[in-house]
Amino acid sequence: MQEVQRLAILDTPPDGAFDRITEIAAKLFSVPISIISVVDHDRIWFKSHRGVDVTEIDRSPGLCASAILHDGPWVLTDAAADARSLANPLVAGEFGLRFYAGAPLRTKHGYNLGTLCVIDHEPREITEEQITQLQDLAALVVDQLELRLEAREAVSEMQASHDRLADEQHALEVLNRTGARVAAELELGKVVQLVVDAGVELTGAQFGAFFYNVEREDGERLMLYTLAGADIADFEKFGLPRPTEVFAPTFRGEGVICSQDITKDSRYGKNLPHSGMPPGHLPVRSYLAVPVISRSSEVIGGLFFGHGTPGVFSERSARIMDGLAAQAAVAIDNARLFEVVQRAKQDLEERVRERTGELEQAHEALRQAQKMEAIGQLTGGIAHDFNNLLTVIKGSADLLARVNLTEEKRGRYVKAIADTADRAANLTGQLLAFARRQSLKPEVFDAAIRIHGIADMLRTILGSRVQLEIEDNCNDCFIKADAGQFETVVVNLAVNARDAMEGEGVLRISIGPSDEADATSMIAVSVHDTGQGIDPVHLDRIFEPFYTTKEVGKGTGLGLSQVYGFVKQSDGEITVVSDVGVGTEFTLGFPRAAAQRDEDQSRRVPGPAGGRGHVLIVEDNASVGEFAAELLGELGFETSSASNAQDALRQLEQPGSDFDIVFSDVVMPGMDGVEFGRKLRERWPQLPVVLTSGYSHVLAAGSNHGFPLLHKPYSVEALSRILAEARSTREP
Repeated sequence: MQEVQRLAILDTPPDGAFDRITEIAAKLFSVPISIISVVDHDRIWFKSHRGVDVTEIDRSPGLCASAILHDGPWVLTDAAADARSLANPLVAGEFGLRFYAGAPLRTKHGYNLGTLCVIDHEPREITEEQITQLQDLAALVVDQLELRLEAREAVSEMQASHDRLADEQHALEVLNRTGARVAAELELGKVVQLVVDAGVELTGAQFGAFFYNVEREDGERLMLYTLAGADIADFEKFGLPRPTEVFAPTFRGEGVICSQDITKDSRYGKNLPHSGMPPGHLPVRSYLAVPVISRSSEVIGGLFFGHGTPGVFSERSARIMDGLAAQAAVAIDNARLFEVVQRAKQDLEERVRERTGELEQAHEALRQAQKMEAIGQLTGGIAHDFNNLLTVIKGSADLLARVNLTEEKRGRYVKAIADTADRAANLTGQLLAFARRQSLKPEVFDAAIRIHGIADMLRTILGSRVQLEIEDNCNDCFIKADAGQFETVVVNLAVNARDAMEGEGVLRISIGPSDEADATSMIAVSVHDTGQGIDPVHLDRIFEPFYTTKEVGKGTGLGLSQVYGFVKQSDGEITVVSDVGVGTEFTLGFPRAAAQRDEDQSRRVPGPAGGRGHVLIVEDNASVGEFAAELLGELGFETSSASNAQDALRQLEQPGSDFDIVFSDVVMPGMDGVEFGRKLRERWPQLPVVLTSGYSHVLAAGSNHGFPLLHKPYSVEALSRILAEARSTREP
């Protein structure tokens, strides 16, 4: 019966391998019935059967129970005539068994489990060869049983190994997770709680605790603790733990204590007033205690774990907790060190704040000094250039004051004053261009056509020894910018190139899609010369105002700053590449614009205005207002003056006001000129409005305000023409 249990064959499901054996046996002996039987205490169970419908019979009438008592095959050629089976119910009864041959299923340990038998309802003879074949098939049945046992044992071992591996993997994951968390945690209470929780999970303990090795004034130790798996109230009612013979070795750092049943430990129950656990204490049978020792060999405290069932903790549990205790020691040391560092950090941060404040004050002072130096350089340059211009104007004015001047000299001095005023206006425009706050008049035009249009002028400026080459690399190079300023920028770059080439070389201007961006979005205008190039020392400063490497008197230092300001204000980009001794290339990139049909050239341009009408002059500067009134009076206009927009509105609202046009400055106290113009357009839509300014951030932010703009300084002709244009656009 032990072999039957070992092989675990009883009541197993049908198996095709055994069914094939019974099928072979039936065919081999030409019998209707073949059975693989296993004999149990009170039954004979059929592992495989052919020719019968039952799976088991009682042991007492079964012939297989008799067959297993023999070492070899047991054969009944005619059971009804054989004294051994004559009275058997299977022979004498309704079943009518007459032939039986059974070979025992003998295991490797020499025990017969059952038989492989063949049965017939007719008597028959059997040969020795057939008996041998039956024995071989019986041996094959046993081999199959042993193989299945070995397979089950192998699977069981694999499962056990898998379970052990899973346990180790889980332990490793918990250790790694806990190690990472305690390494990142710097608060002592949280560190020890993490460790205790991990210990309970790893060991399977019901509860765990960490006791700090702290000495009180009365000499008692183990003062503080954290708990897992139980309510802290269960411990608090017993007071502080005592250094008994069970506890004390841990706090002396004497190693791990692992007891399968602490109540049977020789050290247990020897300390009064409790000989063992006090009443109501958590039930502890399995006991595990591990000291926590710092890097300086100080016993920080102990980890304690318990379970109410004996035999829970193993040597593996002890090894794992010993490693966890080492992690806990490092983490606690780090937390203590962190507290020291935090205090030092707070002191350091306070000193850093003080020092940073001092540095910020010093940096602000330096920045202010640099700002003042830059302003000084800018104002100095402006003052130098304007002093030169004022010298011409002042000298010419003094000469005009002399009596007995000839008309030729008077005309020359007047022309000198007018030309100098134009140069001053140009200088102001350059300054505004650098600041990117000049008032531009953007329009859509073909950059290539514009450059071809000024080619003859450029050749004149460059001289006969400079060869001008223009490369037009696109069919339509439309951009949106101020066309006049665009031409001025190209001329400025050409003049700089001529000077860099000392009047001899090749100047190439290329127009086409930009290489630096999507060809559909940008148009590039490149100006390349074969001059001496720019020293890298100067390259970062060439766009600064008044910065020049030319000799005194050969440049204001505003040309490239004007180029830079114009390009930026036109939403473009500018780059420069220079190689000393080879040449320099400036590339201006402008957003591509959609092509537009040329404006109707037949549109009439108004001529100068005649002296007709009443003009309201709005100007906060009294001198400028008086000058404007004199000019308008010379043109034949009647004038009235207002010092600001509010004053002008009051005059316009007066009954019987007969103003034909409003001429207003842009930058004024209170309401600016643009806002004032919009109010006028709302209330008196047919009243023409002309704005004037030398500088305006309002207009620089966007030129399309819908008002004619006259730039200061202006001539009487320009004033007359813009008034005529404004009146013509408002005529019904």
